[in-house]
Amino acid sequence: MSLSSHVAELKKKHESLSVAVDRAQRSPGMSDLEITAMKKQKLRLKEEISRLAEVN
Repeated sequence: MSLSSHVAELKKKHESLSVAVDRAQRSPGMSDLEITAMKKQKLRLKEEISRLAEVN
């Protein structure tokens, strides 16, 4: 997998998580812990994307 396709895949995952977080925040059944975990995962993806962009 090339670097650019890897970054594109990470961006797709980040966007999916963004949508999931938005949906979860509107859902009364989602716990704050689950939402926080998704936000942390989203942040890790963003940091990885930024790190890979610096390499490129």
